[in-house]
Amino acid sequence: MIDQHASLTRRLARYRTAVHRLPDGPPGSVPPRSLEDPLAERLAAAVGGAVRVSAAGSVVWCESPPRPIPLDRARLAALPGGPPPGVQLVCLDTETTGLATAAGTVAFLVGLGWWESDDFRQVQLLVPDHADEPAMLETLAGLIPSDGWLVTYNGRGFDWPLLVARYRLHGSPAPAHAGHLDLLPVVRRLFRHRMTDARLRTAEEGLLGIQRHGDVEGWEIPGRYLGFLHGGPAEPLADVVRHNDQDVRSLARLLGHLERGLGDRRTWARSHPGDLAGLARAFARQGRLTDALECLDIAVESPLPAGPPANEREWPAEPDWWSPRARPTFGARIPDRERAARPGPAGSWTTDRIVIERARLQRRAGDRQAAARSWVSLTGRPGRTGIVAAIELAKFHEHYLRDLPGALRVVAAGLGQAERRRRLGHAEADLERDLQRRGNRIRQHLARSEAAKTRTEAAAADQDSRSASMV
Repeated sequence: MIDQHASLTRRLARYRTAVHRLPDGPPGSVPPRSLEDPLAERLAAAVGGAVRVSAAGSVVWCESPPRPIPLDRARLAALPGGPPPGVQLVCLDTETTGLATAAGTVAFLVGLGWWESDDFRQVQLLVPDHADEPAMLETLAGLIPSDGWLVTYNGRGFDWPLLVARYRLHGSPAPAHAGHLDLLPVVRRLFRHRMTDARLRTAEEGLLGIQRHGDVEGWEIPGRYLGFLHGGPAEPLADVVRHNDQDVRSLARLLGHLERGLGDRRTWARSHPGDLAGLARAFARQGRLTDALECLDIAVESPLPAGPPANEREWPAEPDWWSPRARPTFGARIPDRERAARPGPAGSWTTDRIVIERARLQRRAGDRQAAARSWVSLTGRPGRTGIVAAIELAKFHEHYLRDLPGALRVVAAGLGQAERRRRLGHAEADLERDLQRRGNRIRQHLARSEAAKTRTEAAAADQDSRSASMV
């Protein structure tokens, strides 16, 4: 009964507001909006905002005091995928009624932030009711410059496609902008190796040293807004506004962390080697191989425990065969799909893996001698690393140096390592087959070369004997 009474009260309030909005002018004229919107006024009072009314509806405008967040745009632009130094950056984050991007999901809160000199200014737009969404979209369009760049966290996959869908649903184009920097793939590429996951809150704790206290959980946010629409109190949305305010500000601080920690090359020697390896991959994607190799050279010299060999997975200990948690296998092979889903350090950087990355980039850059030296430093390493190094060195001797005996010696060493791995129960069938095929081919080449040499020597001896007999 209480919920029905609250719903009836809300409907009556909206009806009275609609009556005040009836046009006095001729048919087809735009009705003036009332300056008194009970739902919007209640929401504004709860979140500390102000109601802005237009012909499209009401929107609650919340503005935070500017905060100093310095950002060196030149250093940021020097990073892979960095926005040009002269464009305006607009940090954007949404709070929605769900996790889909279809027509049924609404972005009821959009947080924005941009720089004015070294000060970071933040504004939040809230939708008091579904009918007021066009007013929010109209206001949002006026805050995004057509020559600016958006900065989001998973915005390419969620926030911006959702907003584009809402604009299309209301028959208007989404605001134009010059570029979009999504920080989620950046964090994954550079820092995921030393974080449990790549959520924004995890990045705040691991990179910025920020600990949130009393923050609302993401799964609670849709329910709080829908509860307000159904006649509930607006006060629970104040926590949602604070949550969004922190999200937008964290985007700005992450940009600052990137430009200070990796945009300034003087700090690379103090950076985590895994961060530099991720940055090298980002440089390589853009074809900036010199910058990528500089990162890897510094990363190799930085102190980092060797850890498990590259491309080697360490599986958690299996439960004893008599344990109820043990899964009976009856000697069956573990499916590749299940094996790929098992946890392991495949995403972590080690010294060996960084050297492998450098060797491949050196070869890509055309410096085969440097690549060979990198592979030589990995020969004899345990696990797959030493076998892979043997294969690469065999390629170098066979195809670049044209040293077939040397290539065969390297192949034999690699097969010896593969044999030891197989005896320990870690067969590397693919690598072993590669070495066997390579060894057979090299032996055939050597046999043909030896036969050709023998024929040449025999022909030369026969020619000499003929010349001697003629004399």
